[in-house]
Amino acid sequence: MLEFTPDRVRWILQAIIILVLSICVHEFGHAFVADRLGDDTPRRQGRVTLNPFKHADPLGTLLFPLMFLATVGSLGFGWGKPVMINPVRFTRRLRMRTAHMFVALAGPMMNVVFALVLSIIQLILLKSGVIDTSFGTGTSAFPSTAQALFYYAEFLNLVLFFFNLIPAPPLDGGAVLEGLLPQKYVPQYQKLAVYGPFVLFGVIFIPGAHKLFTIPAQKVLNSWLSLLGILP
Repeated sequence: MLEFTPDRVRWILQAIIILVLSICVHEFGHAFVADRLGDDTPRRQGRVTLNPFKHADPLGTLLFPLMFLATVGSLGFGWGKPVMINPVRFTRRLRMRTAHMFVALAGPMMNVVFALVLSIIQLILLKSGVIDTSFGTGTSAFPSTAQALFYYAEFLNLVLFFFNLIPAPPLDGGAVLEGLLPQKYVPQYQKLAVYGPFVLFGVIFIPGAHKLFTIPAQKVLNSWLSLLGILP
């Protein structure tokens, strides 16, 4: 029987807030760049905003992550409400495929920007003595200090960056790869793209496959925080 201790309940609430904000900046990135490239569809749907309620999906942002947090203590996987775009409305200054690539890339890049902003805030709070350097000790299995929560939020956003750039539709990496390919290879790629969801399911459900994006995220984050002097 699961025990909903104060530590577990606090961690569930903190993790959901971090996930919602991370998905919010991701989807805002898609909407903002599409809007700047001439497609007003996201603006008409109210998506060019940092309001989390505009981007959260009841199942992918709340229900599924809550189920995983309540049972295994981690987020598992989740998603936000997709940003709808109309590629034919993109500016003619760019090829449609290139514009679509920039829109796709904007979401993961916003997660990197969010992680950078969080790390700068973390550094300022550490230097000013508002938070201490402890990452938590004791018997609790859940992050319990400000340092640990900052680290988790930054790590999650870098995981989202690397995960979403896996070159398999419907992930953003599929559109990015298509935008980078020479035109003569695009028809062959589009034929193979129908198998993208199977690649995605494999990455999610095959044991150990998560290391494809968690290990790079951890290495990049540790190197950056060490450079800032946050980690020894």
